[in-house]
Amino acid sequence: MFTQKIIDILYRYPKAKLKMYNHYGGLLNYWKMEYNRYRMMNAVKVIPVIIANPKGFPIYFLTGKKYLYQTLFCMASVAKHHPGAFSFTLVDDGTFNKKLIKTINNRSKNVVIIDSYQIKKNLDSVLPEREFPVLHHKRHVYPHIKKITDIHSISNHDEWKLVIDSDMLFWGKANDILDWFKHPQSPIYMQDCTQSYGYSINLMETLSGSKIPPMVNVGVIGLKSSTINWVRLENWIIELEKAEKTSYYLEQALTSMIIGETKSVVLNKEEYIVNPIPDKVNQKEGILHHYVDLSKIAYFTIAWKKL
Repeated sequence: MFTQKIIDILYRYPKAKLKMYNHYGGLLNYWKMEYNRYRMMNAVKVIPVIIANPKGFPIYFLTGKKYLYQTLFCMASVAKHHPGAFSFTLVDDGTFNKKLIKTINNRSKNVVIIDSYQIKKNLDSVLPEREFPVLHHKRHVYPHIKKITDIHSISNHDEWKLVIDSDMLFWGKANDILDWFKHPQSPIYMQDCTQSYGYSINLMETLSGSKIPPMVNVGVIGLKSSTINWVRLENWIIELEKAEKTSYYLEQALTSMIIGETKSVVLNKEEYIVNPIPDKVNQKEGILHHYVDLSKIAYFTIAWKKL
């Protein structure tokens, strides 16, 4: 054990960091990105107060200590282009504290907070651990799954729930999303820049008994909570990981399996852009940008300053 720790400290950790630096164009580029990320975190203090409409169309975020500043910027971008159109519900990823809640209340009005106490009550009612041990285990080791479990176990009047990621900014009116909200009849999602499910399509289709829609990106995903079969979800995780091990993209794979062959609203990938190149960020091209992978450089150094 001691020898392994020495190997990790002297070899594995430095090697992993060097790989990360190189991925972002070298150490100086990475430091520049990080410097601007900290500037973005501090800039939350001066963005206009976000006014949510309690009777507006509901948008849900899973967020917490690490991502709240991004959530607030995303909410601000929504409110800028659609003042009064949406309500916002912030779901605790397990890191909420008094300071975080104070920041939310200082920078926004009428926002709903679902804390860890309420989440536990919801899960005990909808997904008791004795019946769903795998889903509960995944919540501890793979927080992304909470976008499904912790949000779609909320019992309220929102039959359809639109969940969006925090690392996104809106640059125009999302009329496609508004139109969907007016009469939601089927799932809605944005398209990925490359298919990323982490599991083979053949395995996913065999388990779900349905064709898998291509290129689903869960940056924007609207589902009807009551259509999620939790027993199947539990079994899918077991069988996926038994056959092809764990994957960072499990949430995206499961969401695609939930959607299956259901006719869906697929957002135009030229307007709702995943991993936008710097030119598109500079020009604020399209309606929405989802800043994943290398586009995080432009997100932290350029995008938020243009809001």
